[in-house]
Amino acid sequence: MAENPTQKTPLQKALPGLLIAGSLAGVGAIMVSLLSLAPPVDDGSGSLAAARDEPTSVQVENAGAFVLPPTVGPGGKNKPLTPARLDAPPPLAALPTVAPIPAPKTKAAKAKAKPARIKIPKIKVNSPIGAVTVDLKGNLGVPPLSKPNQTGWYRFSPVPGEVGPAIINGHVSTRKGPAVFDRLRELAKGDHIYVYRSDGKVTRFTVSGIEQVSKSAFPTSRVYGNTDDSQLRLITCGGVYNKQTHSYTDNIVVYATLSKKKG
Repeated sequence: MAENPTQKTPLQKALPGLLIAGSLAGVGAIMVSLLSLAPPVDDGSGSLAAARDEPTSVQVENAGAFVLPPTVGPGGKNKPLTPARLDAPPPLAALPTVAPIPAPKTKAAKAKAKPARIKIPKIKVNSPIGAVTVDLKGNLGVPPLSKPNQTGWYRFSPVPGEVGPAIINGHVSTRKGPAVFDRLRELAKGDHIYVYRSDGKVTRFTVSGIEQVSKSAFPTSRVYGNTDDSQLRLITCGGVYNKQTHSYTDNIVVYATLSKKKG
């Protein structure tokens, strides 16, 4: 009797499964090979260095590929902004610093000493300063979207010019277009920022560094930590915009130190 051509042998029935298994095994081998080329990420604790074997030539060649710099970068034209290590201190002052303005001693004087306007000649910022605070979740507030040219001073941070880090933020954009800090990422070490106070004092801060950081790995200590001199932090959004959450993935942070004062 002739063999039925439509009847499959056991091997023929198993062949598709064998092919799929073989393909997956090949993909697995490729993935293992690729992963072996990636350098390990060391968090600085030393545990990885102690556990791994002697580095291969490929690992030596790629050493540092994923290591964050130990200091905040100076920024500059056509230079990408990258975050520094979380434990890195604020960048060193670009110019000699001047003594902070003494904090007012009376309630009346404190009420009068507020930041009123910020000017940044390089990026053509001339903006009024309002006050912002934090919400119940600890998130720093921002100026109203209806006022895209307004910046916000965190009212529990020092008044610009007094000892410590004064915090001022602003939007990078709104639905109507670019906002006050649209060009903040263009600042670089040595650029000047002027903050005019309601008590008549004028402060000039000089940029010492700038970085772009993920909001999920924000350097809280570096930005908000106490300092012995008068410093300024400018903050806005950066990175990729998520249309669903209406937010950006990153923050741009500018660090500056008081270099001149009058009044």
